[in-house]
Amino acid sequence: MKITVLGGSGFIGSHVADELSKRGNKVTIFDKKKSKWLRKDQKILIGDIFNYKALEKAIRGSQIVYNFAALADLDMAMQKPLISARTNILGTVQALNLCKKYKIKRFVHASSIYADSNQGGFYSCSKRASDDYVEEFYKSYKLNYTILRYGSVYGSRSDKSNGVRKILDKAIWGKKIIYTGSSKAVREYINVLDAARASVDVLKKSFKNKCIILTGHKSFKINEVLKFLANTLNIDSKIIFKNEKNSQHYIKKLNPYLMKRGKKFKFTKMIDFKKGINFLIKELKH
Repeated sequence: MKITVLGGSGFIGSHVADELSKRGNKVTIFDKKKSKWLRKDQKILIGDIFNYKALEKAIRGSQIVYNFAALADLDMAMQKPLISARTNILGTVQALNLCKKYKIKRFVHASSIYADSNQGGFYSCSKRASDDYVEEFYKSYKLNYTILRYGSVYGSRSDKSNGVRKILDKAIWGKKIIYTGSSKAVREYINVLDAARASVDVLKKSFKNKCIILTGHKSFKINEVLKFLANTLNIDSKIIFKNEKNSQHYIKKLNPYLMKRGKKFKFTKMIDFKKGINFLIKELKH
């Protein structure tokens, strides 16, 4: 199939693009920046989602469109609510309009578990609204979709806004374990490679017009995770917890796990968290 991946140069988007290519699809990446990980069998178009002609060129002729073009940094969204709304809501609507025009078979939309939460601030607002538009385009125009609500994704190619990457950067280069948030926090981590495989598996008919939750299947207390990192990196100093004013990060399980809409993806096999972290540490050190 011909598939366009909007925002395919980023963390999760690039891995999904690779997984699509591995399965024999013809992949076009559309992004504001070149991909560091572009495969020889992939095509890239550089452009902004608000450039109608550039976006139209990327979508026209495709059968499936994945949308990873978004402001995915919760903290940045809190600082810049207008940019968050413009990118995550209006950018999505721009893409949806063109998908409707060119009769795209499926719009696969990258969302977040924050979308149905009372936490997450402006980021939560923007993702919830964009999800609503995706669903409404199906109701009004029969544009088929799959919404993917990602949880705590970690792994290769993550940037400095990623939660796990932030902790590791400070631990590896600063020799300190610093966590901004509550010591009572709980996370269900998922390796980006698992997330990417699941993101392609959802092209099956059974996932059409559904909202799917992609998180790990094991809950980790953040205290346990930080102790593991300290031991792995031979850091003896005390773990530091910093409180962030007006933080919208969740502490324990989010409301979306009691979803009004959405079903958790069932993995048959997942990358072990500790093995995944050790691989990421090696990558960051080199």
